[in-house]
Parts: sequence; structure tokens; C-alpha cells
Amino acid sequence: MEGTLYSLIPAVLMLVLVLWTRKLLLSLGTGIIVGALLIHDFDILLAIQQIWLVFRDIFYTTDGWNVGNFYLLVFLILLGIMTVFMTASGGSKAFGDWAINKIKTRKNAQIMPFALGILIFIDDYFNSLAVGQIARPVTDRHKISRAKLAYFIDSTSAPVTVITPISSWGAYIIGTLGSIFVANEIVEYQPLEAFVKMIPYNIYALVAIVFVLLVALLNINIGAMKKHEKRALRTGEVLDPAKNIAAVQAKEVHIFNKHGKIIDLVIPIAVLIVATVAAMLVTGKMALDEEATVLKLFENTNVNLSLFVGGLFSVITALLLYLRLPNRQLSIAKISWKGTLSMMPAIYILVLAWMIGAIIEIIDTGGFLAQLIDKVAFNPDYLALLLFILAGFMALATGTSWGTFGIMLPIAAQIAVLYDVSYVIPAMAAVLAGSVFGDHCSPISDTSILSSTGAGSDHMDHVITQLPYAFISALAAGIGYLFLGITDQIGIALLMAFVTILLFVVWFIWNKRQSE
Repeated sequence: MEGTLYSLIPAVLMLVLVLWTRKLLLSLGTGIIVGALLIHDFDILLAIQQIWLVFRDIFYTTDGWNVGNFYLLVFLILLGIMTVFMTASGGSKAFGDWAINKIKTRKNAQIMPFALGILIFIDDYFNSLAVGQIARPVTDRHKISRAKLAYFIDSTSAPVTVITPISSWGAYIIGTLGSIFVANEIVEYQPLEAFVKMIPYNIYALVAIVFVLLVALLNINIGAMKKHEKRALRTGEVLDPAKNIAAVQAKEVHIFNKHGKIIDLVIPIAVLIVATVAAMLVTGKMALDEEATVLKLFENTNVNLSLFVGGLFSVITALLLYLRLPNRQLSIAKISWKGTLSMMPAIYILVLAWMIGAIIEIIDTGGFLAQLIDKVAFNPDYLALLLFILAGFMALATGTSWGTFGIMLPIAAQIAVLYDVSYVIPAMAAVLAGSVFGDHCSPISDTSILSSTGAGSDHMDHVITQLPYAFISALAAGIGYLFLGITDQIGIALLMAFVTILLFVVWFIWNKRQSE
């Protein structure tokens, strides 16, 4: 059933169950079981063996230990421990007390994670987790729901890194472009030059970033987000009290040392940032034999190892700062245990997301979707629009932007050069845009999982509340690509995309005033 219509069943079933039951682990588990049964024609014993193999391959393959996944999971645990250290030391409270005097309005508290998301552009994982750690005390004080903080984080992480050459995403894309250009004999562009030219054609990323800013400035709450924001403002409960995560985090927040200072939060986070970036440069250098540019170093960096190194240094720093304080209420062992427990839900979700991603790869859902392009007769002027839609659906189903890049970028280039090399840039940019859109909508996206983790939000609350914002941005981007096909002018395409967003904002403001 690989590469056929049946290959859509696990992904579609999982998405339907997630939206229907709101139980992510159950939905992921069901998708994994059904996918394994489809792969082996409903032979139960072989399906059980397949499930074991995809779980084992997360940690160990025939090529040896999968240390990259180990590094990422341990980094999450280290981040949880660092967070509890910062809370127990009183650093989070001290920073919140300081910020409440400096950031005095709810609007500015919402602009803060947006600005941090723009500034921390090195890596989407790092962005998602670091921004949450810095912004959470401030947004909590201003009664901004964790779901909204997760939206700010998620919608400035991938959209920013996907248009930044000096980032893990930029380096990966540039490296991929190089091999694609060689394979298709495209000599008109160099990889870095092509990446830069693709930026204005990445309409979804640009629109999503602008929309986040407007949401922060104008306090735009739509769909399920409205409920979360009303509750946070009325009761101060930034998390849904019905969710278990709220009870756990509420206990942590109230345990703090009265002697703590801002440095107990700022210094560990600064060490995390500096150590991670330094490790990215060092691991990039270690992977190369010759002198290289910073861009080349990021292209060859080991992101997961770098995150682990940064996390380890930050925990050691937080520990040393904690030990200097008198009247410590929590032992180091208890802090470590609490920090580990706080990250277990994210780890469960991430492991199951990796498993269903492997099942979807085996059953070749992406290959089936890619084949659809060959069967569709279309005007090449609308190639970018078609690729945007298809890449979006593929990323939604598979939960991976990078996986969609790997499948769709070569296909986009192959189709584009059949017509004219001038179609290459908009076609591949549309793949990037669609991949980020699908990633924003997918409950199994690792970036979305880490965004909700960084914000301290329930994951399904984040997914459900972000959907309307992502679809509005996608609609604006789709209109932009439509006008790109009609006019062949990227300026007009961008103008129409931004006009669409502005029209929605005007409608929202008018509707809000009418209801008042």
C-alpha cells in the first residue's frame, strides 16, 4: 500500500482523532498502529514488530546509536531542570517584578516575545525554547495566556529562520539548493544568491511575521484563543485549570527563594545562548577540513549536540547560582526530579511524533502526494500556488518542514526547468512557504511541540488556537501567489497578500467595536 491513496490513512486518521478527541497521545498511537497494519497488510505480528523497529530506530539503527535524538531529549530535560533552578532561586520572580515595572502594558508584554523571536534567529528549536524561558515571567504577570505565548513563539521561529541565511534552516536549504542545481544543470544561480532571491517569494513566512506583530499590537484574539485570553484576563489563570500541566506548574511557581535576583534568570539564559551558538560554530568547524565562512559552519553544524552543550553549561551555571543562596527550600535532587518530570509530556509527544513520522515515510505518503503533481495539467504561471498548497498539505500530514523540503524542493526544480529557469526561484520559495504553513498546523510538528514546551502551554491548546491565525496567513499567501501567476510581479503579489491581512484586521476592529 506504499505510495498509494491508502498511504494517506494514518496521517488523516491521526489528524481527525486529534481534532475530535483533543487527546494527542491517543491519536498518535492510533496512527502508528494503523500505519503499521497497513504496511504489513494487517498481519498483527509483523505490525507489532514494525512498531518496535520504528521505536528502536529512534535510539539505535544498523549504523549505530542515534546520538542526535539522545542529545535533543537530554537537552529538553536539562532545560526543565534549568527552569526549576531559575524558579526555585527566585530568579523568575525577580525578573517578573523588574519587568512589571519596565514593561507596563499588556501590549508591550506581547511585543516582547515577538521581538525576541525576530532576534533569536539561529535555530527554530533554540528559538522556541529560549524565547519561552525569557518571556514567560513577563507574559504571566500581564495575564497573557500560555496558548498565546506559544503562538507568538511558533509563528516567529520557523518563519524567521526559513528566511535567514545564517541559521540552521538557511544553511540546510542553501546546501540542498547546491545539490539540486547540479542535478538539474542550473547554472544561472549560486545557492546563496538563490536563497536571498527566494526571500520575497516566501510569502507565507513574511505575512505570518507581520500578522504576529499586528496581533501583538492590536490584541487580535480569534477562535479558541479568545476563550484562553478571556480566562487569563479574568482569573489570572494563564493555563486551562482543567489540564494537568496547570497543576504541576502552579506548584513550581510558588516555590522560590526570597534572596533571588534577576541574574539568577538572566545569566543561565545568556550562558545557554552563548554556549549553544559557540557549540554550533565549533561543531561546524569540526565537520570541515578547511577554512570556511560562518554560513558554511552553520551549514555543517550539529544542532542537537550544540543544544545539549548549551543546556549542560546553563544548568551548571544555574546550579552554581543556586548554591550561593541561603535558605534553599529545595534540594538539588528534588529540583532535578521536578525538572525532568516537567519535560516528560513533551518527550512522550516528541517520541511518538518521530515514530509516526517514520511510519509515514515507510508508507510513502510524501511520494504519493508528489506524484499528484505529475497528473495535474496546469498553467506554469500558477506553479508556485500549486506547490504552496501541496507542500502545505504534505507538511501537515508528515509534521516535518525539513522532510517536505527534501521531497518537494527537487521536484519543484525539476518541474520549473521543464518550462523556464525563471520559474525556479518562485517555485522553490513556495515549497518553503507551504512547508512552514503545514508545520504550523500539524499537531505532530516538532517545532510546534517545542513551542508549546517553551511557552509552558498544553500542546493541543497551542495547536487549536494557532490554526485560525495560520489559515488567515495562508489565505493571504495564496492570494499573493495567485496574483504572482496573473501578473508575474512579486511586488504586486506581496501587496495583495498584505492587503488581505490588513482587510482582515480592519474587519476584526470593526466587528470588535460593533460588539462593544
